[in-house]
Amino acid sequence: MSDSQTTTESIALYNSDKSVDEQRAALTNGAVPVAVTGLGKMGLPLAAVYSETTKNVTGVDIDSSVVEAIENGDCHITGEPALADLVAELVDDGALTATTDGVEAARNARVHVVIVPTLVDENDQPILSVMDSAMSTIAEGLEPGDIVIAESTLPPRTCVDRLLPLLERESGLSREEFGLAFCPERTSSGRALEDIRGAYPKIVGGVDEESTRVAELIYGEINSNEIIPVSDATTAEAVKVFEGVYRDTNIGVANELALMTEELGIDVTEAIEAANTQPFCHLHIPGAGVGGHCIPYYPHFLMGPFETDTPVMRAARETNDEMPRYTANHALDGLHAEGVDPEDARVLVLGLTYRPGVNEIEKTPALPLIEELDAAGASVTAVDPVNTHTEPFEKAGATLVSMDELSTYDACVLVTPQAAFEELSIPALGDSDRRLVLVDGRQELKHLRGHDSIHYRGIGINV
Repeated sequence: MSDSQTTTESIALYNSDKSVDEQRAALTNGAVPVAVTGLGKMGLPLAAVYSETTKNVTGVDIDSSVVEAIENGDCHITGEPALADLVAELVDDGALTATTDGVEAARNARVHVVIVPTLVDENDQPILSVMDSAMSTIAEGLEPGDIVIAESTLPPRTCVDRLLPLLERESGLSREEFGLAFCPERTSSGRALEDIRGAYPKIVGGVDEESTRVAELIYGEINSNEIIPVSDATTAEAVKVFEGVYRDTNIGVANELALMTEELGIDVTEAIEAANTQPFCHLHIPGAGVGGHCIPYYPHFLMGPFETDTPVMRAARETNDEMPRYTANHALDGLHAEGVDPEDARVLVLGLTYRPGVNEIEKTPALPLIEELDAAGASVTAVDPVNTHTEPFEKAGATLVSMDELSTYDACVLVTPQAAFEELSIPALGDSDRRLVLVDGRQELKHLRGHDSIHYRGIGINV
């Protein structure tokens, strides 16, 4: 245990009687104990950055194997540069510990940070049960002067309408005795430490002015970039959701334009790239689908809980959800054009993770695409050197192989352009008796248009 963690008296920041300079000093010398609930792919990097700044963090997770690993100085998160070394160093220094006892961690902390999953259910309604559970645990140890910070993406008004009443009710404290702020994570897998430390401005918004002030003070030490205090917690919640909605609707427009490729008789991606040279145009690029833990979900945080009609968001979601099937049908149409019955076809899917270089498959477009090909009777093989998840794809109808097990195929569909595919000879994957149908789902293989042995069909690219 570090000297900072042996401090006998902890310092509260909310409604503190200390000067701002004294509060900053306390925050960075270990006198302000911090508990970070949720030690997943974003939670552990956040706990680590808090630890290197405050010298006194307890990470909380319900998974005992995760806690045991961290207590041993190990890192269960892969694909995050420098995270493993940082965790080992912080644990060795006593700046970071971990526990499954969230109540005890809450009792010892003055700053309570929550970063747990918030997805949607089968009816596209936000799932907030994990957040509720985390807040209930914190409430058992909440004391006057504490501040609670939610980093998980939430539907706007969650803090004021749901979390604040829960904390009041279950802690027995009054509204004025503790702080609550929403400070959304703005982090991407594979660059978490960089993002948390200050790749982007940090948004902070509290349920009252004092909560906002404390959140701004804390992240002024955590984040080297600009700290942007907004009017309230609901505005901060909206900022994060709006970011995802913008990207989803923008991609939806690009995908809808791609659907017009044949009728227009043009390369839509060429037109988009040229249009984007005008500074007021920022069209995204169409593709085989939208995956991940964020973009496919966040529009539902507005469409689900609120009565206002959102036809633009809904249409974008429907268009983007349709793209994997559209891409699969592109391959099937190509097979028909080459005189191959899909029931006799061997189709190779390149890339299964939802984005390159990240071993995550949440809402990956590869899954519905494989299901569509399998339903058409095709024999589907899939390869992805980054992916370690097998069961969902095998259930969908794919046979997973390694790069050195590739054979010859009638069609090939690029879903996720992993770096290893750059060394792959696509033409060599085809049968010498006919052209290989190549569906380029990410505009990465345009150089193969016109190749004698390739029937090229790109998303948004006229052939």
